[in-house]
Amino acid sequence: MIIAIDGPAASGKGTIAKRLAAHYGLRHLDSGLLYRGVAKAVIEGGRDPADRDAAVAAARAFEPGRYPASALKGDDVAKAASQVAAIPQVREALIAFQRSFARTRPGAVIDGRDIGTVIAPDADVKIFVTATPEERARRRLLELQGRGEASDEAAVLADILARDARDTGRAVAPLRQAPDAHLLDTTHLAIDPAVRAAIDIVEAVRAGRKPA
Repeated sequence: MIIAIDGPAASGKGTIAKRLAAHYGLRHLDSGLLYRGVAKAVIEGGRDPADRDAAVAAARAFEPGRYPASALKGDDVAKAASQVAAIPQVREALIAFQRSFARTRPGAVIDGRDIGTVIAPDADVKIFVTATPEERARRRLLELQGRGEASDEAAVLADILARDARDTGRAVAPLRQAPDAHLLDTTHLAIDPAVRAAIDIVEAVRAGRKPA
């Protein structure tokens, strides 16, 4: 079984995807970490993430798992990842790995921004997770504060909106809800109810029912 989870930054898609993978005994891939890894490689090489040639070279040479997830959580890496992810050749370089991961038995839960539309358009279940920009900014601020990173709500909201604009406005693989994806709005949901709602969607699809 392949479950595709898409959505904007701080919508809760990553946590939901991990919990779904554990619930169904599937492998999990956070595709965003691939782009963060490319971004970190570019930064470590002393290049600008907006440098197309540097980003493409890093993507083509990148080995998944090169960096531990803890090294890719910084806000600077996240911002740089949003830049490199907008480069078509970078996305092309990472497509094959993601598709292979999805199709390796027993299946997988993959979260990102183009999973249901580009990486696994034939996924058994597609869920589009979203929340208002203000709620996503609040969550991201709490995350940053928890890591001891100084920031303020206005700046975080501006960054969220800028990322949304890049993700939805890029020419290749823009963030959008696949026609057959089920919408899950987590604006007013804590993580446990959000995961339960996601499981309900999966179970309804598997049973041939329309999710509530």
